[in-house]
Amino acid sequence: MSVSATMGVMKPLLGKLAELAGNEYSRLKGVRKQASFLEKELSAMNAALEKMELMDELDPVARDWRDHVREMSYEIENCIDDFLRKFGGGHAKVGFIRKTALRLKMLGQRHRIADRMEELKVLALEANERRLRYNIDECNPNSSYECNHNSSFVAIDPRMSAIYIEAAGLVGTDGPRKELVSLLTDTEKKLKVVSIVGFGGLGKTTLAKRVYDEIREQFDCTAFVPVSQKPNMTEFMTGLLHRFPKPPKLEIDESSQAQARGMQDIIDDIIKRLKKKRYLIVIDDLWDQSTWNTISRAFREEFPEDAKGSRVIVTTRVEGVAYGACYSRPECIYRMKPLGEQDSKRLFFRRVYGSEDDHPSRFEEISAEILKKCGGLPLAIITIASLLASRPQRIRDEWESIRNSLGTQFAVNPTLDGMRSILNLSYIHLPLQLRASFLHLGFYPADCEIERDDLVRQWLAEGLVNKLHGRDMEVVANNYFNELVNRSLIQPDRTKCGELVSCRVHDMMLDLILSKCEEHNFLRVECNSEDMAREHGWKYKVHRISMNFSGGGAADETASGTIPSSMSHVRSVAHFGGSTYMPPLLHFKYLRVILFKISGEKTTDLTAISQLFQLKYLKVSVTQRIKLPTEIQGLVHLETLDLYCYQLKIPSDIVRLPCLSNLIVPKGTKLPKGIRNMKSLRTLDGFGLRWSLLEDIEGLGELTNLKCLNLVEGDVDILTTSEVVALASSIGMLHDLIYLCIHGTFFDTGDHLSSLSGPFRHIKVLKLCGWVMPGVPKWICGLECLSWLELNIMTCTDEFHALGELPSLVHLSLWLDSIPEDSAVIFSTGLYPVLETFRCLSKYDVTACLAFEAGAMPKLRRLGLQFHKDQWGGATPVGLEHLLSLENISVDITCCSLEVEDKAASVVGYMYRASWWFCQRAIEKRRCIVSS
Repeated sequence: MSVSATMGVMKPLLGKLAELAGNEYSRLKGVRKQASFLEKELSAMNAALEKMELMDELDPVARDWRDHVREMSYEIENCIDDFLRKFGGGHAKVGFIRKTALRLKMLGQRHRIADRMEELKVLALEANERRLRYNIDECNPNSSYECNHNSSFVAIDPRMSAIYIEAAGLVGTDGPRKELVSLLTDTEKKLKVVSIVGFGGLGKTTLAKRVYDEIREQFDCTAFVPVSQKPNMTEFMTGLLHRFPKPPKLEIDESSQAQARGMQDIIDDIIKRLKKKRYLIVIDDLWDQSTWNTISRAFREEFPEDAKGSRVIVTTRVEGVAYGACYSRPECIYRMKPLGEQDSKRLFFRRVYGSEDDHPSRFEEISAEILKKCGGLPLAIITIASLLASRPQRIRDEWESIRNSLGTQFAVNPTLDGMRSILNLSYIHLPLQLRASFLHLGFYPADCEIERDDLVRQWLAEGLVNKLHGRDMEVVANNYFNELVNRSLIQPDRTKCGELVSCRVHDMMLDLILSKCEEHNFLRVECNSEDMAREHGWKYKVHRISMNFSGGGAADETASGTIPSSMSHVRSVAHFGGSTYMPPLLHFKYLRVILFKISGEKTTDLTAISQLFQLKYLKVSVTQRIKLPTEIQGLVHLETLDLYCYQLKIPSDIVRLPCLSNLIVPKGTKLPKGIRNMKSLRTLDGFGLRWSLLEDIEGLGELTNLKCLNLVEGDVDILTTSEVVALASSIGMLHDLIYLCIHGTFFDTGDHLSSLSGPFRHIKVLKLCGWVMPGVPKWICGLECLSWLELNIMTCTDEFHALGELPSLVHLSLWLDSIPEDSAVIFSTGLYPVLETFRCLSKYDVTACLAFEAGAMPKLRRLGLQFHKDQWGGATPVGLEHLLSLENISVDITCCSLEVEDKAASVVGYMYRASWWFCQRAIEKRRCIVSS
């Protein structure tokens, strides 16, 4: 069973106690007896806790008892983990004298653990007595809670992506959008700042993004940057600096990049990069005037000739900040208005039923009452609509219950508490097994893109996912993610290969998450290294902590290495920002999860992790080096090792980790010797083959559990013929691959991949852009699940026609090593039915050999072409007018000439003129991008 937000580790603890009381520990009679006693006592308490988990409100006595038992469950599990660590392994190879000393030492440790278990036994007895004394068992749970243990696959509701687009369209309707565009595109040459102000959830960011996307092409430099409520200003301004290209003649002291740079240095660099440029910058979600005072110093125009008509958009909830940001110009303030009745109704019904018109008439009246209480706020409407859409049966009583739960004053006077109560309804009706996973999102800072795979692996490492008989735990965890998206508790962000791979949390939803984390002592957030080292006098010990520290310097150095006793039992730790503070990992002996994303200039020392017996997940992303311990084979529970850094040396004993499922390293890292032993691997990402042994390349074929294989190399012809043969043979044995990517460049003149027999039954992504082959292997044409394909072939082949029959292919990239004279690649009617992106690349003129028949590629939105600057003969692909869904043409000319931009523009311009009369619909939507 999984860890619970309100019950703590009670359910997994009962499983461990049952294991201790079993026959495996028959020699330890005293421990078995105590474990059996605790199991019985805690089982009785668990039944009461399960009832209480279903209740909205608890009286103070019951809540105090629940919290006490929850914290006790953590204490008992820690004690058991200590015992298993000390006595779970054998010592058969230890010498006689050392073995005797070891036995005496272990005897003392056993007595200490037995004494601790005796203390916990007393606590359990007291808790059970309180349960009986206060009649805790008489709690009556609410009937509205979901206890959904459905093990079937949960897909993301296709209405979800559409509903955010719909909301964006309603928020940015012609009136508000045109008004802002008019303000921002007038002829005034001086810098103008326009403020968008309104309550949280009204759609300020959405409106700013629509306006930004509409006018950005009129400016030389653009940036859209969010500001958190407590920003690290040095980090924020550095990030803003990197949004703008460095002019060729800009003189910056490069040595300063390796040192702590002052704020004025960063501001001066931004000013230099923006000098004589017309820029458009959006500062999203600004909270206070002092933050704006710092940011605005980078936008000053010292001389009249510096004024180029630049514009800045600021979004904020605070009226005074809006007024100050636009330099006290009232005409430059746009006040957000709620959605009108019709727009609110349209958004609501499209989320619940998928259509504005297709809904039962019996819900018309109650829907109007619910919408009235949402006050026209898109966030509130989408949240409540998603809650109603999630109910398996739409019963009027449930709708009435939700209507009655909504406050009556919110529509008249929106407040933070009112919005939180609306969002809280979604939490109240969230299936119990999803609550801890939802609260875990509080780990991440505001305005942060959160990778789905990271979340899933952290949830698994923390034990937040229910174990369902016969089900892949990773699939179950992905269901959790999809369910949270469907309920609008998290917002979809980035997609890859047609699949959602990341999300964001609205700042008002994050506020709710953190309040729930505090209520259940689930997670704490620290924003200051000095506070981190201080004893807070908290009622309970800290179990999870997220550090988002500003700056760095002496305070961080002083605080490093010290923690208060209330944090000694931390199970998960996250560290974000540019701080030099390093938490003392050795003191966190119960750690399961470590997540560091920091930008400091020091080497990150992780040598202490070798002592973290319970560690299951380690992800560290830094700008400098990472120092690992020389041995890590003691990390027998480690499931994920994900490292991004400048340089890395992997311990040789990594191949002995029995549970390691995901291994992600910096690009080009040498394969570990003996990799064939890592049978538990599901993801292998970042390794190169240049320095790897032939036997390890062959050993890849024995990793039959692999789902994702990403090999990255940068050199040409780095593999010998025998290594190419070994690699082809190895990947041919990995039948369960879903993702395969091989980067780099080497020639397979023997066409060894074509000889493979029916590999990759379920593969979705196949990127072989580094593997130069004579033609398209025939087996690729039978991959029905394939959605993304990148191939590098020596010449045009007939298999292009067969590729067009793949039913799931949405992205195709072809590198053509040669194009025979008078050859043509004709895409026939009916081929590539779902393809959305097609890229054709060569050093020769690809425009002359492409032809599109009517009805080919009916859904193609993006067309990309690449060729050498001297190869274009003035032609344009034949049949462009048949690509009726085309929105974007990208031309990439490979050369260093200063004329490249003009030539690329002429290519695109010629394509426009050639197809103007035939594809006017596409021309209206088309946006051409020239890159070189």
